[in-house]
Amino acid sequence: MTMIQHWTFGQKIGAGVAVQVLLTVVIGAVAVYALRSVVQSKDDVISVNGENIVDAEKLQVAAARRVVGVRGFLLERTEPHLEEIRAHGDEFRTILGHLRARAAAAEERELLDRVDRIETEHREAIERLVALRKSEAPMAAVIGAFDEYGKPKFQALLQSLDQFAKLEQRRRDDAKQAATDTAASATMLVTLIAALLVALAALIGWLLTRALGRQIGTAVGHVQSSSSELQSAANQQATGAREQATAMNEISTTISELLATSRQIAESAQRVAHIASQTVNSARSGENTVEQAHESIGSIRRQVDLVVNHMLELGKKSQQIGAVLDIVSELAEQTNILAINATIEAAGAGEAGKRFAVVADEIRELADRVASSTKEIRTLIDDVRSAVNTTVMATETGSKAVDSGSRQFGDVAVAFKQIAGLVTATTEAAREIELSTKQQTSAVEQVNVAIANLAQTTKETEVSSGQTLETVSQLASLSRDLLRLVRPQTAGA
Repeated sequence: MTMIQHWTFGQKIGAGVAVQVLLTVVIGAVAVYALRSVVQSKDDVISVNGENIVDAEKLQVAAARRVVGVRGFLLERTEPHLEEIRAHGDEFRTILGHLRARAAAAEERELLDRVDRIETEHREAIERLVALRKSEAPMAAVIGAFDEYGKPKFQALLQSLDQFAKLEQRRRDDAKQAATDTAASATMLVTLIAALLVALAALIGWLLTRALGRQIGTAVGHVQSSSSELQSAANQQATGAREQATAMNEISTTISELLATSRQIAESAQRVAHIASQTVNSARSGENTVEQAHESIGSIRRQVDLVVNHMLELGKKSQQIGAVLDIVSELAEQTNILAINATIEAAGAGEAGKRFAVVADEIRELADRVASSTKEIRTLIDDVRSAVNTTVMATETGSKAVDSGSRQFGDVAVAFKQIAGLVTATTEAAREIELSTKQQTSAVEQVNVAIANLAQTTKETEVSSGQTLETVSQLASLSRDLLRLVRPQTAGA
């Protein structure tokens, strides 16, 4: 504290601004770290959990399409259906490999292992059914084999895939909540540090004002004391002092120097006031920039909410796909029943052949319905992809908002650099004031020496001494006025 009391005017202002700049850098670093945390959490929700959910739905679609191919082969026994079975089986394995590569939790890996095991059993069942159909076994035997071990394996596979999809949805919801909590904590922390910065700035301003007022008051007291001594000397000179004309010229020159020095002090004081005004404007600019950065953080939060809404829309589309798949399953079962009836009727002869033709027509109509449902499935899949694209666009918008927030924090740094430059100029002005004050003191000492040499003066010298006395009285009055401005409590004393 003793060392701080001996600091100059510029040093104290510089120290106060340096503390504010340091706190501003701290709040900027905390805000940037918080923004990066929120963006990382949001990216994890989209790139990991979102992709896992989409791939899980793709697995369900691939498995369903493979079963459609199997049923087509059992009915028609054509090579294109075998190619469709192999293609969807390869697609299923590829997507499953991607999910395994991204799986991080033990529960995810366990469910994927179960899906892999059930899919292997389902693939083996399909191979048995294909081999049975190629052997030209009776259609009733093929259908019985399908109902015995083909359909149960497919249902078990769909059940395991549904469990995995529900797990990923739960993990996505947990990650979304974690991102929201991170954003709330970051906002609270930045607000708390900003409040602390404002409180500390007010405290530093109060301390600086008090210390500077004490210093200026002491200096004004010394000036007032010197003015009193100068006034006493002038009274003694006015009562009987007379001197030669050369001494009068010396006094006139010294007073001119004192006047010029006083003007320099006034100009330096004006510069200090102007620079202080610029410092206030720069500080206000810094506050506006901080407010804009806060608005950017709010924009980021809104973009994150938009991402969540689009993901919910994606879930609704997935439910619609499940409903259409149910229709496909129902039509497939009806097709199987009609195929059985057609086989029974084909075993007859004569007029029974006509009935077989009628049944065959029904089978074709059901096949058309299956194709129509397939088109609906593809349309819904396109909608899902569109929703995913919209989500990506919203994410890009959030990233741009983050970039905007970062640039605004850069503007904060620039504004406070300007403040630092203005403080430097204030320090130089204070040094000029100090030098001018020393020159004034030297000039006043020369006046004292010159007045002491006036032992015997003429009447003209007495008139000049009266003018000097009046000037000294004005200086004393100005000193008292300045003291009252610095220490208001002395006004009533």
